[in-house]
Amino acid sequence: MKVTLSFEESESSDVSIMVDALRASSTITLALNKFKKIIPCFTPEEALKLREEFGGIIAGERKGEQLEGFELGNSPSAIKDYETTEEILILTTSNGTRILENMHSTVLVGSMVNAESVATKSIELAHDHIDVVMAGVKGKFAIEDYLAAGEILYWIKENLDDCEISEYAQTAILATRDYESLKESFLNSRTAKRLIELGYMNDVELCCLKNITENVAIYENGELKLIKD
Repeated sequence: MKVTLSFEESESSDVSIMVDALRASSTITLALNKFKKIIPCFTPEEALKLREEFGGIIAGERKGEQLEGFELGNSPSAIKDYETTEEILILTTSNGTRILENMHSTVLVGSMVNAESVATKSIELAHDHIDVVMAGVKGKFAIEDYLAAGEILYWIKENLDDCEISEYAQTAILATRDYESLKESFLNSRTAKRLIELGYMNDVELCCLKNITENVAIYENGELKLIKD
């Protein structure tokens, strides 16, 4: 099995894991405790149109801030505690949802909070190539995505007997082995500082937690749903 790490665009036509550690990946993963499906979209206007068509709850952000008129922002801690009878979440974010449409493979969503579970599912689904894809921020490298990707890659390596791991992926694994340093890097990242200034410290701390859920989202036919065992 070939295992690689990429930025923004996947190298694999087999299985890809999208990682937007702060915060879309964690929001999507934890939202599946509340909603049967998530419809990612790419503009606020599209989100409003989709709600008119399908109903549901709309959530989204731009520059980290909740969009005006939306019930929720891109906040995993807020969604974790949100109570609703609606079954659909419509989500638009600056980075994570943007790159989903360009992937031509089986796409899973990964983060620190489900790193081991998404790694396991990727192995079950893949035939010959797993690519972990960092979303970044506005086309720029983001250290939090690199570290979350490294944690996922660690679990892939631990559970694959025979795999060829790219050197780029190997360095990400090495960067995650000291958890205290990882958390410090998360908290001091450019994205985290912006979110903390906006009052989202709870989100940053939540997104640092390892393996707190077994949820794994799969992207199919324009929707994100929970993979069932």
